[in-house]
This record gives sequence, C-alpha cells and structure tokens, in this order.
Amino acid sequence: MTRKEVVYNFLQENGIEFSNYDHPEGKTIEEAKKWWKNDGSIHCKNLFFRNHKGNKHYLVCFNCDYDLDIHSLEATLKAALTSKGLPAPGKLSFASAERMEKYLGLLPGSVSPFGLINDKENHVHLFLDENLQNAETLSFHPNDCTGTIVISQENFKKYLSIIGNTFEFLKLY
Repeated sequence: MTRKEVVYNFLQENGIEFSNYDHPEGKTIEEAKKWWKNDGSIHCKNLFFRNHKGNKHYLVCFNCDYDLDIHSLEATLKAALTSKGLPAPGKLSFASAERMEKYLGLLPGSVSPFGLINDKENHVHLFLDENLQNAETLSFHPNDCTGTIVISQENFKKYLSIIGNTFEFLKLY
C-alpha cells in the first residue's frame, strides 16, 4: 500500500471526510504551489524538528505563505512547554531523514500531520499556528508530495483526537 493509500484508508475507516487530488511532485512549497488548486483552503507548511538532546521531536504546521524564524520558534516553544511544566526544547534543529522515517514513516519533502498515523507511540508533539483555527479548510500532503488532501477544520480536529499525539495551537508569527 502506498503512503497516500495508508492516509486515505485511515481517514475513511475513521469516518473523516476529505477531498484529494494528485499532481506532479512538489517537494518544496515553491514547487507545490504550481500544482495546488485554488480550493479556498489554507495550504500548510510542515517542519519536523528535534531538540538538542535528540530525545524530543516536534512537528510544526503553519500557513505556507509565512516564514518562521527558528530562534523565535525556539522561544515560543520553550514558553509553551515550560508553562505546562514540561522541559524546554533547548536548541532546535531540523530532524534528519532517518529520524523522520523512524518517527513519522516519511521521507523529506512529504512531511505532514498525517505522518502521525505512523507514530504509534505518540512520541511527536504537534504545534499548529493558531491562525489555522480560523481556516474553514486546510490542505496537506497525504504523506507523499504528489498529492494534496483538503480537509475541513472540524474533520482535521477529529483526526487529531483519534491519533492521540499531543498537540496545541500557538501564535507562531
């Protein structure tokens, strides 16, 4: 079964409605923008980080039309985690392809929150920009950069409640 099929099957088996379309490979936002449909959704950028010790991993999702400063992101994540009594992430760095494969079952260029389907131990913590909550629909790769899933806010939150990973919405920009 392909990575896309795993996502589609998971969503269907859990009664989560979505639409999808295939397109040529788009490993970067710039490449993907050529193929995305004007469907009214917020297309999301997804970055996978590790902490300085390499024992914590974070998936960060935000509107693809914005950039994030990694130092500001570190401070934001530190404040969010320590306010809950959790250890601060320290210095963040992009997780390696090996870590991405181990925790999300994904390859570089295909990172999305749907990779959490493969995180059976719920190791990865998901941070989403708070502005995404205002979007009626969101779009992500279906764990493969040759397709796009469009999902309503309600169904995306249903997905998050089913997978069991910790997540939170934060002001990222």
